[in-house]
Amino acid sequence: MKVVPEPRGAWACTLAAGLNGGVLHESGTIGVVISGGSVDPPAFRRLISQPASPPAGRTPHVPDLDRPFPTVTQYASPDLIAAIVYDGHDQGADPRWAESGAPDLDTYRTWCGHMCGIACLRMALLARTGDAPTLFELLDGARKYGAYTEDADSGAIHGLIYAPFAQYVHDVHRLHAEVHPTLTVPGLLALLDSGRLVMASVHKEIRRPENPAPGKGGHLVLLTGRQGDTVHFRNPSGHTEQTRTANLPVAAFAEFFVGRGVSMT
Repeated sequence: MKVVPEPRGAWACTLAAGLNGGVLHESGTIGVVISGGSVDPPAFRRLISQPASPPAGRTPHVPDLDRPFPTVTQYASPDLIAAIVYDGHDQGADPRWAESGAPDLDTYRTWCGHMCGIACLRMALLARTGDAPTLFELLDGARKYGAYTEDADSGAIHGLIYAPFAQYVHDVHRLHAEVHPTLTVPGLLALLDSGRLVMASVHKEIRRPENPAPGKGGHLVLLTGRQGDTVHFRNPSGHTEQTRTANLPVAAFAEFFVGRGVSMT
């Protein structure tokens, strides 16, 4: 077992093989997830009191509130995002599409606009160990759990659906994921203070916070922590470097936040 240091110790506990957790469905149904592993408590305490020892040839990744934390976009070329979201650029006309792990260009074109949550998951996994599957490998896994659905007639894609996504994250990637169908701003801050990462549902125009919020929800960003009244987050569809690795006053963030999300540790 490897323990990776993090400013508030969030990732040490995620690596306990015997982690238990509650997963909330948006209907309010509660299920208990049990990993089936076990951890000797004295041994675990000794592990988390020592610096992490990386595998041979690998440098440990230490999450931080700003640059050291990985930034992943849902579009393969970050420098095309502004043109895609504001100028009508074909999202499939991306020379780097294959880096996403998509099997072909048409599949990439169909799905890249729906992968904000998958990009958030990939960032969380990269922060833990420095390694993560590709976006489309993660998407395929999430779809097998029912985290996305497609309308048989129209082909419309629905998702990310939180409850099956949380189950997938726990079962396959051994992160404790908890669904928060109702999440207040104080509750969000408390999760961050406890060292959890939070995928929060916000309006996509959070990337232009100088404008009034046109609504709330519909897009997922990954909150990595806070300092006082400022929250730090990664936006998978940020159209500039500053909006991809972003921070906002809590009050400004709240204008775009719909009050639900998924926390991970």
